[in-house]
Amino acid sequence: MNSKAEPMLNIARLDTRQADFNAKLSALLDWESVSDDRVQAAVSEIVKDVRKRGDAALLEYTRRYDRVSADRVEDLTLMPSDLRPYVEQLPRQEREALEAAAARVREYHEHQKAQSWRYTDSDGNVLGQQITPLDRVGIYVPGGKASYPSSVLMNAIPAKVAGVREIIMVVPTPDGEKNAMVLAAAAIAGVDRVVTVGGAQAVAALAYGTDSVPQVDKIVGPGNIYVATAKRMVFGQVGIDMIAGPSEILVVCDGKTQADWIAMDLFSQAEHDEQAQAILISSDASFLDEVHAAMERLLPSLERESIARISLEGRGALIQAHSQEEVIELINRIAPEHLELSIADPEALLPSIRHAGAIFMGRYTPEAIGDYCAGPNHVLPTSGTARFSSPLGVYDFQKRSSLIACSAQGGQKLGRIASVLARGEQLTAHARSAEMRLKDV
Repeated sequence: MNSKAEPMLNIARLDTRQADFNAKLSALLDWESVSDDRVQAAVSEIVKDVRKRGDAALLEYTRRYDRVSADRVEDLTLMPSDLRPYVEQLPRQEREALEAAAARVREYHEHQKAQSWRYTDSDGNVLGQQITPLDRVGIYVPGGKASYPSSVLMNAIPAKVAGVREIIMVVPTPDGEKNAMVLAAAAIAGVDRVVTVGGAQAVAALAYGTDSVPQVDKIVGPGNIYVATAKRMVFGQVGIDMIAGPSEILVVCDGKTQADWIAMDLFSQAEHDEQAQAILISSDASFLDEVHAAMERLLPSLERESIARISLEGRGALIQAHSQEEVIELINRIAPEHLELSIADPEALLPSIRHAGAIFMGRYTPEAIGDYCAGPNHVLPTSGTARFSSPLGVYDFQKRSSLIACSAQGGQKLGRIASVLARGEQLTAHARSAEMRLKDV
Protein backbone atom coordinates (compact mmCIF):
# COMPACT_ATOMS: atom_id res chain seq x y z
CA MET A 1 0.00 0.00 0.00
CA ASN A 2 1.31 3.44 -0.95
CA SER A 3 1.52 5.46 2.26
CA LYS A 4 1.99 8.63 0.21
CA ALA A 5 -1.32 8.28 -1.64
CA GLU A 6 -3.35 11.48 -1.67
CA PRO A 7 -6.48 11.49 0.51
CA MET A 8 -9.78 10.74 -1.17
CA LEU A 9 -12.19 13.58 -1.87
CA ASN A 10 -15.44 12.89 -0.04
CA ILE A 11 -17.76 15.05 -2.11
CA ALA A 12 -21.51 14.37 -1.99
CA ARG A 13 -22.89 12.26 -4.84
CA LEU A 14 -26.61 12.77 -5.42
CA ASP A 15 -29.14 11.36 -7.88
CA THR A 16 -32.50 12.97 -8.63
CA ARG A 17 -34.08 9.50 -8.38
CA GLN A 18 -33.01 9.06 -4.78
CA ALA A 19 -36.00 9.05 -2.42
CA ASP A 20 -34.36 11.64 -0.16
CA PHE A 21 -32.86 13.76 -2.95
CA ASN A 22 -34.92 16.89 -2.24
CA ALA A 23 -34.12 16.82 1.47
CA LYS A 24 -30.41 16.34 0.79
CA LEU A 25 -30.32 19.15 -1.76
CA SER A 26 -32.18 21.51 0.59
CA ALA A 27 -29.67 20.78 3.35
CA LEU A 28 -26.81 21.38 0.94
CA LEU A 29 -28.18 24.74 -0.18
CA ASP A 30 -29.07 25.97 3.30
CA TRP A 31 -27.11 29.10 4.16
CA GLU A 32 -27.66 32.21 6.24
CA SER A 33 -24.86 34.77 5.97
CA VAL A 34 -25.84 36.97 8.92
CA SER A 35 -27.23 34.88 11.77
CA ASP A 36 -24.72 34.95 14.62
CA ASP A 37 -26.10 36.75 17.69
CA ARG A 38 -22.60 37.35 19.01
CA VAL A 39 -21.59 39.04 15.76
CA GLN A 40 -24.80 41.08 15.74
CA ALA A 41 -24.09 42.37 19.25
CA ALA A 42 -20.46 43.24 18.49
CA VAL A 43 -21.34 45.03 15.26
CA SER A 44 -24.18 46.95 16.91
CA GLU A 45 -21.78 48.28 19.54
CA ILE A 46 -19.21 49.32 16.92
CA VAL A 47 -21.77 51.04 14.71
CA LYS A 48 -23.26 52.98 17.63
CA ASP A 49 -19.82 53.99 18.85
CA VAL A 50 -18.66 55.28 15.44
CA ARG A 51 -21.94 57.11 15.00
CA LYS A 52 -21.44 58.80 18.37
CA ARG A 53 -17.69 59.44 18.47
CA GLY A 54 -16.80 59.57 14.78
CA ASP A 55 -13.10 59.79 13.94
CA ALA A 56 -11.98 58.95 17.49
CA ALA A 57 -13.84 55.64 17.46
CA LEU A 58 -12.70 54.86 13.90
CA LEU A 59 -9.05 55.37 14.87
CA GLU A 60 -9.47 53.30 18.03
CA TYR A 61 -10.96 50.30 16.21
CA THR A 62 -8.32 50.55 13.49
CA ARG A 63 -5.60 50.34 16.15
CA ARG A 64 -7.34 47.41 17.83
CA TYR A 65 -8.23 45.28 14.82
CA ASP A 66 -5.71 46.26 12.13
CA ARG A 67 -2.82 47.19 14.41
CA VAL A 68 -2.43 50.51 12.63
CA SER A 69 -1.98 53.67 14.67
CA ALA A 70 -2.66 57.18 13.43
CA ASP A 71 -3.39 60.50 15.09
CA ARG A 72 -5.83 61.58 12.39
CA VAL A 73 -8.03 59.82 9.81
CA GLU A 74 -6.40 62.13 7.24
CA ASP A 75 -3.18 60.18 7.87
CA LEU A 76 -4.99 57.05 6.66
CA THR A 77 -6.42 58.76 3.57
CA LEU A 78 -5.09 58.56 0.01
CA MET A 79 -6.16 61.03 -2.67
CA PRO A 80 -5.82 60.50 -6.46
CA SER A 81 -2.34 62.06 -6.48
CA ASP A 82 -1.31 59.51 -3.83
CA LEU A 83 -2.80 56.60 -5.79
CA ARG A 84 -1.27 57.27 -9.21
CA PRO A 85 2.28 56.21 -8.23
CA TYR A 86 0.95 52.73 -7.44
CA VAL A 87 -0.04 52.37 -11.09
CA GLU A 88 3.33 53.56 -12.33
CA GLN A 89 5.21 51.22 -9.98
CA LEU A 90 3.33 48.08 -11.03
CA PRO A 91 5.13 45.56 -13.26
CA ARG A 92 4.11 46.23 -16.86
CA GLN A 93 2.18 42.95 -17.24
CA GLU A 94 0.04 43.63 -14.17
CA ARG A 95 -0.60 47.24 -15.14
CA GLU A 96 -1.65 46.31 -18.67
CA ALA A 97 -3.93 43.54 -17.40
CA LEU A 98 -5.67 45.92 -14.99
CA GLU A 99 -6.07 48.57 -17.68
CA ALA A 100 -7.40 46.05 -20.22
CA ALA A 101 -9.89 44.65 -17.70
CA ALA A 102 -11.00 48.17 -16.73
CA ALA A 103 -11.58 49.10 -20.37
CA ARG A 104 -13.74 46.01 -20.96
CA VAL A 105 -15.75 46.55 -17.76
CA ARG A 106 -16.32 50.19 -18.71
CA GLU A 107 -17.40 49.33 -22.26
CA TYR A 108 -19.91 46.74 -21.05
CA HIS A 109 -21.43 49.02 -18.44
CA GLU A 110 -21.80 51.91 -20.89
CA HIS A 111 -24.55 49.81 -22.48
CA GLN A 112 -26.49 49.79 -19.19
CA LYS A 113 -26.95 53.54 -18.82
CA ALA A 114 -30.61 54.45 -18.52
CA GLN A 115 -31.85 57.62 -20.18
CA SER A 116 -34.52 60.07 -19.07
CA TRP A 117 -37.72 59.92 -21.12
CA ARG A 118 -41.11 61.64 -21.44
CA TYR A 119 -44.26 61.58 -23.52
CA THR A 120 -47.38 63.70 -23.98
CA ASP A 121 -50.76 62.01 -23.68
CA SER A 122 -53.90 62.87 -25.67
CA ASP A 123 -54.93 65.61 -23.20
CA GLY A 124 -51.59 67.40 -23.37
CA ASN A 125 -50.26 66.11 -20.03
CA VAL A 126 -46.51 65.53 -19.99
CA LEU A 127 -45.39 62.38 -18.17
CA GLY A 128 -41.95 60.92 -17.88
CA GLN A 129 -38.99 59.79 -15.88
CA GLN A 130 -35.80 61.66 -15.02
CA ILE A 131 -32.62 59.67 -14.41
CA THR A 132 -30.01 61.10 -12.04
CA PRO A 133 -26.87 59.56 -10.50
CA LEU A 134 -26.28 59.17 -6.79
CA ASP A 135 -24.15 61.95 -5.33
CA ARG A 136 -21.66 59.91 -3.30
CA VAL A 137 -20.95 56.17 -3.05
CA GLY A 138 -18.83 54.14 -0.64
CA ILE A 139 -16.99 51.02 -1.81
CA TYR A 140 -15.84 48.38 0.65
CA VAL A 141 -12.83 46.35 -0.51
CA PRO A 142 -11.57 43.41 1.59
CA GLY A 143 -8.00 43.42 2.84
CA GLY A 144 -5.89 41.12 4.93
CA LYS A 145 -5.67 37.47 3.80
CA ALA A 146 -6.81 38.20 0.26
CA SER A 147 -6.74 41.22 -2.00
CA TYR A 148 -9.18 41.84 -4.81
CA PRO A 149 -8.20 44.55 -7.32
CA SER A 150 -10.85 43.11 -9.65
CA SER A 151 -13.48 43.94 -7.03
CA VAL A 152 -12.35 47.58 -7.10
CA LEU A 153 -12.94 47.74 -10.85
CA MET A 154 -16.31 45.99 -10.69
CA ASN A 155 -17.67 48.30 -7.99
CA ALA A 156 -16.17 51.64 -8.96
CA ILE A 157 -16.46 51.64 -12.75
CA PRO A 158 -20.26 51.23 -12.95
CA ALA A 159 -20.60 54.09 -10.46
CA LYS A 160 -18.36 56.27 -12.62
CA VAL A 161 -20.30 55.34 -15.76
CA ALA A 162 -23.53 56.25 -13.94
CA GLY A 163 -22.12 59.71 -13.21
CA VAL A 164 -21.61 59.43 -9.44
CA ARG A 165 -19.85 62.62 -8.34
CA GLU A 166 -17.65 61.12 -5.61
CA ILE A 167 -16.49 57.59 -4.83
CA ILE A 168 -14.94 56.85 -1.45
CA MET A 169 -13.22 53.50 -1.02
CA VAL A 170 -12.42 51.88 2.31
CA VAL A 171 -9.91 49.04 2.57
CA PRO A 172 -8.25 47.64 5.69
CA THR A 173 -4.45 47.41 5.75
CA PRO A 174 -3.58 45.05 8.60
CA ASP A 175 -0.22 45.92 10.13
CA GLY A 176 -0.01 48.79 7.66
CA GLU A 177 0.49 46.51 4.64
CA LYS A 178 -0.94 48.20 1.54
CA ASN A 179 -1.68 46.12 -1.55
CA ALA A 180 -0.22 47.87 -4.59
CA MET A 181 -2.59 46.28 -7.12
CA VAL A 182 -5.68 47.25 -5.11
CA LEU A 183 -4.55 50.88 -4.87
CA ALA A 184 -3.52 50.90 -8.54
CA ALA A 185 -6.97 49.57 -9.45
CA ALA A 186 -8.52 52.41 -7.43
CA ALA A 187 -6.54 54.93 -9.48
CA ILE A 188 -7.45 53.28 -12.79
CA ALA A 189 -11.14 53.07 -11.86
CA GLY A 190 -11.27 56.74 -10.86
CA VAL A 191 -11.82 56.43 -7.11
CA ASP A 192 -11.78 59.88 -5.53
CA ARG A 193 -10.59 58.98 -2.03
CA VAL A 194 -9.28 55.86 -0.29
CA VAL A 195 -9.45 55.53 3.48
CA THR A 196 -7.39 52.62 4.79
CA VAL A 197 -9.85 51.39 7.40
CA GLY A 198 -12.04 48.31 7.39
CA GLY A 199 -14.56 46.21 9.26
CA ALA A 200 -17.90 47.27 10.70
CA GLN A 201 -16.32 50.56 11.75
CA ALA A 202 -15.63 51.52 8.13
CA VAL A 203 -19.21 50.70 7.14
CA ALA A 204 -20.52 52.83 10.01
CA ALA A 205 -18.25 55.75 9.06
CA LEU A 206 -19.55 55.67 5.47
CA ALA A 207 -23.17 55.36 6.58
CA TYR A 208 -23.23 58.13 9.18
CA GLY A 209 -20.20 60.22 8.26
CA THR A 210 -17.47 61.52 10.55
CA ASP A 211 -15.45 64.72 10.55
CA SER A 212 -13.08 63.15 8.02
CA VAL A 213 -15.21 60.58 6.18
CA PRO A 214 -18.17 62.05 4.27
CA GLN A 215 -21.51 60.33 4.56
CA VAL A 216 -22.37 58.37 1.41
CA ASP A 217 -25.70 57.53 -0.21
CA LYS A 218 -24.95 53.87 -0.89
CA ILE A 219 -22.40 51.26 0.20
CA VAL A 220 -21.35 48.47 -2.14
CA GLY A 221 -18.71 45.76 -2.06
CA PRO A 222 -18.05 42.43 -0.34
CA GLY A 223 -16.71 41.71 3.12
CA ASN A 224 -16.68 39.21 5.96
CA ILE A 225 -19.59 38.46 8.28
CA TYR A 226 -18.92 41.60 10.34
CA VAL A 227 -19.04 43.78 7.24
CA ALA A 228 -22.16 42.02 5.93
CA THR A 229 -23.87 42.43 9.30
CA ALA A 230 -22.94 46.12 9.45
CA LYS A 231 -24.29 46.70 5.94
CA ARG A 232 -27.58 45.10 6.88
CA MET A 233 -27.68 47.19 10.06
CA VAL A 234 -27.20 50.56 8.32
CA PHE A 235 -29.56 49.78 5.43
CA GLY A 236 -32.23 52.46 5.40
CA GLN A 237 -29.76 55.10 6.51
CA VAL A 238 -27.97 54.36 3.25
CA GLY A 239 -28.61 52.03 0.36
CA ILE A 240 -26.61 48.82 -0.03
CA ASP A 241 -25.99 46.52 -2.95
CA MET A 242 -26.73 43.17 -1.30
CA ILE A 243 -25.86 40.89 1.60
CA ALA A 244 -23.47 38.56 -0.14
CA GLY A 245 -22.95 34.98 0.93
CA PRO A 246 -20.12 32.64 -0.07
CA SER A 247 -19.12 32.23 -3.71
CA GLU A 248 -21.03 29.63 -5.74
CA ILE A 249 -20.76 27.84 -9.04
CA LEU A 250 -23.19 25.46 -10.72
CA VAL A 251 -21.81 23.65 -13.76
CA VAL A 252 -24.08 21.81 -16.16
CA CYS A 253 -22.18 19.50 -18.50
CA ASP A 254 -23.26 17.00 -21.13
CA GLY A 255 -20.16 14.85 -20.59
CA LYS A 256 -18.37 16.14 -23.69
CA THR A 257 -16.10 18.71 -22.00
CA GLN A 258 -12.72 17.59 -20.68
CA ALA A 259 -13.10 16.36 -17.11
CA ASP A 260 -9.98 18.25 -16.00
CA TRP A 261 -11.51 21.52 -17.22
CA ILE A 262 -14.69 20.96 -15.25
CA ALA A 263 -12.76 19.92 -12.14
CA MET A 264 -10.76 23.14 -12.23
CA ASP A 265 -13.90 25.21 -12.86
CA LEU A 266 -15.36 23.76 -9.66
CA PHE A 267 -12.12 24.48 -7.81
CA SER A 268 -12.22 28.10 -9.00
CA GLN A 269 -15.02 28.81 -6.55
CA ALA A 270 -14.17 26.25 -3.87
CA GLU A 271 -10.79 27.93 -3.30
CA HIS A 272 -12.47 31.21 -2.27
CA ASP A 273 -13.33 30.07 1.23
CA GLU A 274 -14.46 27.07 3.24
CA GLN A 275 -18.15 27.96 2.85
CA ALA A 276 -18.04 28.36 -0.95
CA GLN A 277 -20.20 26.00 -2.99
CA ALA A 278 -19.38 24.08 -6.18
CA ILE A 279 -21.97 21.79 -7.80
CA LEU A 280 -21.86 19.79 -11.03
CA ILE A 281 -24.97 18.42 -12.77
CA SER A 282 -24.76 15.86 -15.56
CA SER A 283 -26.97 13.11 -16.91
CA ASP A 284 -23.84 11.04 -17.63
CA ALA A 285 -22.92 9.00 -14.54
CA SER A 286 -19.61 7.88 -16.00
CA PHE A 287 -18.66 11.51 -16.64
CA LEU A 288 -19.38 12.34 -13.00
CA ASP A 289 -16.97 9.54 -12.12
CA GLU A 290 -14.35 11.03 -14.45
CA VAL A 291 -14.70 14.48 -12.92
CA HIS A 292 -14.49 13.04 -9.40
CA ALA A 293 -11.28 11.25 -10.35
CA ALA A 294 -9.88 14.43 -11.93
CA MET A 295 -10.72 16.40 -8.80
CA GLU A 296 -8.91 13.89 -6.58
CA ARG A 297 -5.89 14.01 -8.87
CA LEU A 298 -5.74 17.80 -9.29
CA LEU A 299 -6.78 18.99 -5.84
CA PRO A 300 -3.33 18.47 -4.26
CA SER A 301 -1.85 20.80 -6.88
CA LEU A 302 -3.82 23.80 -5.58
CA GLU A 303 -2.09 26.39 -3.42
CA ARG A 304 -5.35 26.67 -1.47
CA GLU A 305 -5.99 22.93 -1.32
CA SER A 306 -7.07 22.85 2.30
CA ILE A 307 -9.69 25.57 1.78
CA ALA A 308 -11.02 23.98 -1.41
CA ARG A 309 -11.19 20.52 0.19
CA ILE A 310 -13.27 21.77 3.13
CA SER A 311 -15.57 23.62 0.74
CA LEU A 312 -16.06 20.65 -1.58
CA GLU A 313 -16.57 18.11 1.17
CA GLY A 314 -18.88 20.36 3.18
CA ARG A 315 -21.00 22.06 0.51
CA GLY A 316 -20.07 20.57 -2.87
CA ALA A 317 -21.95 17.93 -4.87
CA LEU A 318 -21.95 15.90 -8.05
CA ILE A 319 -25.56 15.41 -9.14
CA GLN A 320 -26.93 13.02 -11.73
CA ALA A 321 -30.08 14.25 -13.47
CA HIS A 322 -32.07 12.17 -15.95
CA SER A 323 -33.62 14.69 -18.34
CA GLN A 324 -33.21 18.22 -19.59
CA GLU A 325 -36.40 19.12 -17.71
CA GLU A 326 -34.79 18.00 -14.45
CA VAL A 327 -31.66 20.01 -15.22
CA ILE A 328 -33.67 23.17 -15.83
CA GLU A 329 -35.72 22.60 -12.68
CA LEU A 330 -32.51 22.23 -10.64
CA ILE A 331 -30.95 25.37 -12.14
CA ASN A 332 -33.97 27.47 -11.22
CA ARG A 333 -34.24 25.91 -7.78
CA ILE A 334 -30.58 26.51 -6.95
CA ALA A 335 -30.59 30.01 -8.55
CA PRO A 336 -26.79 30.03 -8.68
CA GLU A 337 -24.47 33.00 -8.53
CA HIS A 338 -22.45 31.57 -11.44
CA LEU A 339 -23.96 29.13 -13.94
CA GLU A 340 -21.72 27.38 -16.47
CA LEU A 341 -23.53 25.71 -19.38
CA SER A 342 -20.73 23.50 -20.66
CA ILE A 343 -22.94 21.90 -23.29
CA ALA A 344 -23.23 21.75 -27.07
CA ASP A 345 -26.11 24.22 -27.41
CA PRO A 346 -26.36 26.53 -24.37
CA GLU A 347 -28.62 28.96 -26.26
CA ALA A 348 -31.35 26.30 -26.28
CA LEU A 349 -31.57 26.38 -22.48
CA LEU A 350 -31.59 30.16 -22.06
CA PRO A 351 -35.36 30.73 -22.48
CA SER A 352 -36.03 28.31 -19.62
CA ILE A 353 -33.47 29.72 -17.18
CA ARG A 354 -35.20 32.19 -14.87
CA HIS A 355 -32.79 32.43 -11.95
CA ALA A 356 -29.01 32.87 -12.29
CA GLY A 357 -26.61 35.69 -11.52
CA ALA A 358 -24.34 35.22 -14.54
CA ILE A 359 -24.56 32.58 -17.27
CA PHE A 360 -21.37 31.31 -18.92
CA MET A 361 -22.19 29.66 -22.22
CA GLY A 362 -20.16 26.98 -23.96
CA ARG A 363 -17.10 24.87 -23.26
CA TYR A 364 -14.61 27.72 -23.70
CA THR A 365 -16.17 30.13 -21.20
CA PRO A 366 -14.90 29.41 -17.70
CA GLU A 367 -16.37 31.42 -14.85
CA ALA A 368 -12.89 32.76 -14.03
CA ILE A 369 -12.94 34.96 -17.15
CA GLY A 370 -16.09 36.62 -15.86
CA ASP A 371 -14.42 37.32 -12.53
CA TYR A 372 -11.75 39.44 -14.14
CA CYS A 373 -12.09 40.72 -17.65
CA ALA A 374 -15.08 39.60 -19.75
CA GLY A 375 -16.89 42.86 -18.99
CA PRO A 376 -20.09 41.98 -17.08
CA ASN A 377 -20.00 42.60 -13.35
CA HIS A 378 -18.75 39.91 -11.00
CA VAL A 379 -20.76 41.27 -8.05
CA LEU A 380 -23.64 38.81 -8.21
CA PRO A 381 -26.54 37.58 -6.08
CA THR A 382 -25.71 34.53 -3.93
CA SER A 383 -27.53 32.03 -1.72
CA GLY A 384 -30.52 31.73 -4.05
CA THR A 385 -31.17 35.48 -4.17
CA ALA A 386 -30.88 35.43 -7.96
CA ARG A 387 -34.60 34.63 -7.70
CA PHE A 388 -35.18 38.34 -7.07
CA SER A 389 -31.81 40.11 -7.49
CA SER A 390 -29.53 41.07 -10.36
CA PRO A 391 -25.80 41.66 -10.89
CA LEU A 392 -24.41 45.00 -9.74
CA GLY A 393 -24.66 47.52 -12.54
CA VAL A 394 -24.97 51.15 -13.57
CA TYR A 395 -28.66 51.04 -12.61
CA ASP A 396 -27.61 50.54 -8.96
CA PHE A 397 -26.03 54.00 -9.00
CA GLN A 398 -28.89 55.82 -10.71
CA LYS A 399 -32.19 57.07 -9.34
CA ARG A 400 -35.48 57.58 -11.14
CA SER A 401 -37.78 60.56 -10.54
CA SER A 402 -41.29 60.61 -12.00
CA LEU A 403 -42.28 63.68 -14.05
CA ILE A 404 -45.89 64.93 -14.17
CA ALA A 405 -47.06 68.17 -15.84
CA CYS A 406 -50.80 68.61 -16.32
CA SER A 407 -52.17 70.78 -19.10
CA ALA A 408 -55.20 72.99 -18.39
CA GLN A 409 -57.44 70.49 -20.19
CA GLY A 410 -55.76 67.41 -18.76
CA GLY A 411 -55.92 68.79 -15.24
CA GLN A 412 -59.72 68.99 -15.48
CA LYS A 413 -60.11 65.34 -16.39
CA LEU A 414 -57.51 64.03 -13.95
CA GLY A 415 -58.78 66.31 -11.17
CA ARG A 416 -62.28 64.80 -11.39
CA ILE A 417 -60.88 61.27 -11.28
CA ALA A 418 -58.68 62.12 -8.32
CA SER A 419 -61.59 63.77 -6.50
CA VAL A 420 -63.77 60.67 -6.74
CA LEU A 421 -60.99 58.34 -5.59
CA ALA A 422 -59.88 60.62 -2.74
CA ARG A 423 -63.41 60.97 -1.37
CA GLY A 424 -63.75 57.19 -1.61
CA GLU A 425 -60.74 56.97 0.68
CA GLN A 426 -62.18 59.72 2.94
CA LEU A 427 -59.16 61.95 2.30
CA THR A 428 -61.09 65.13 1.73
CA ALA A 429 -58.10 67.48 1.63
CA HIS A 430 -56.77 65.45 -1.29
CA ALA A 431 -60.15 65.75 -3.00
CA ARG A 432 -60.52 69.49 -2.37
CA SER A 433 -56.96 70.15 -3.57
CA ALA A 434 -57.91 68.64 -6.92
CA GLU A 435 -61.40 70.18 -7.00
CA MET A 436 -60.18 73.76 -6.47
CA ARG A 437 -58.65 73.63 -9.94
CA LEU A 438 -61.82 72.45 -11.64
CA LYS A 439 -63.65 75.13 -13.64
CA ASP A 440 -67.20 74.05 -12.81
CA VAL A 441 -66.79 73.62 -9.05
